Amino acid sequence: MTESLADAITAAGGPVTLLRNAQAAPTVFPVRSEFSNWRSEQRAWRESVALLDQSHHMTDLFISGPDALRLLTRVGVNSFAKFSAGRAKQFIAVNHEGFLIGDAILFHLDEGEFDLVGHPMVIDWVQFHGETGGYDVSFERDGNSIVRSGDPKLYRYELQGPNALALMEKVTGAPVPETRFFHMADFSIAGHRVRSLRHGMAGQLGFELFGPWEEGDTVRDAIIAAGEEFGLVLVGSKAYSSANLESAWVPSPLPAIFTGEQTDEYRAWLPARSAGSLAGSQSSENIEDYYVTPYDLDYGRSVAFDHDFIGREALEKIAENPARHKVTLVWNADDVVAAQRSMLEEGTPAKYIDFPKARYGLYQVDRVLRDGAEVGISHDAGYITNEQAFVSLASIETAHAAPGTEVTVVWGEDPVSAKPAVEPHRQVQIRATVEPAPYSRFARENYRR
Repeated sequence: MTESLADAITAAGGPVTLLRNAQAAPTVFPVRSEFSNWRSEQRAWRESVALLDQSHHMTDLFISGPDALRLLTRVGVNSFAKFSAGRAKQFIAVNHEGFLIGDAILFHLDEGEFDLVGHPMVIDWVQFHGETGGYDVSFERDGNSIVRSGDPKLYRYELQGPNALALMEKVTGAPVPETRFFHMADFSIAGHRVRSLRHGMAGQLGFELFGPWEEGDTVRDAIIAAGEEFGLVLVGSKAYSSANLESAWVPSPLPAIFTGEQTDEYRAWLPARSAGSLAGSQSSENIEDYYVTPYDLDYGRSVAFDHDFIGREALEKIAENPARHKVTLVWNADDVVAAQRSMLEEGTPAKYIDFPKARYGLYQVDRVLRDGAEVGISHDAGYITNEQAFVSLASIETAHAAPGTEVTVVWGEDPVSAKPAVEPHRQVQIRATVEPAPYSRFARENYRR
């Protein structure tokens, strides 16, 4: 019998203890780590064109049936008033108290047929409500390559960079039609129908291409052959895992599933293996101190009060005066170097800062201070070659979120947890400067163009 999350929490003595000492890896991208080196691969989506393989690390939940749209409308904070087939959106869900469950990309493939793609947190939440809420829907779930037996149902490739359009026109042999952001179009590549989502990463033009798995190698080979003259660079998991830092997307905030209305039933339904792991200097035993709202991550633009959804009443109150704002924190170079130098000095070193991504739990939550007082949390940290900066994405109290504000990130755990990615270390404080999110001006001005 599969252990439920509820049982695992009881056995551990609480959700924070369970998550802090979880033996799961932080995040695994089951694709080649580097094709050349992650620095050159990061540069490719800014300078030429990058090909990223998304086929293996995400979960697909295919949703169909007469009540599919009704279910999504009930669970999602987004507006579905004009969500026709051939479009996609960043699907966002909250619990009844307005705290974030998670987000994923929702594709409206055909009339009454949807594909919800991303990390499992929000996918699990949607499936739970569909199975327990009396909806006439069908689910087909295709987990990532870590948990799946056999091949994926779909290949999924990402083409990003200033040369992406020219490459697409060469490999398809036709002009690329004008397609709005997050709208879909169909192409023919190597004799196969390829579906495409007009996407963008770090402000660059991009296409997310997908189709039946058995056609994926042929399509990929054709893209690589056509891409040689455009400087196509294959991107591995190291560089890909850091791409969110340029677009300012927080990939895995801790889901607000441990307290609140109807979450008892959900934790009894959810397998314990779906719990994830918690890392960082935030050490509160109150799990709600790790929650965020959509407004903390600047998702307020996606919240639509044009329909009844789980958490609407709570979000209406939160929207009147959002407490936090998403920012980029640019870490002080001297302090980063000092933390790394401690690995070569006597005594207990600082927590190792990995490059290009420094996250050591699925949910990374670090304290952010100003003049010694807590003013927010830092979510995800890493190095951006294109800016030559080490940064983190953070949710900061609005009064302290102005660009140029000096803050401090507390790095490392105290006490040190038992997670596999954590070695004996000491906490250190790293100075940081508040900057906009996205940090790159080009990304800020061009992401949704």
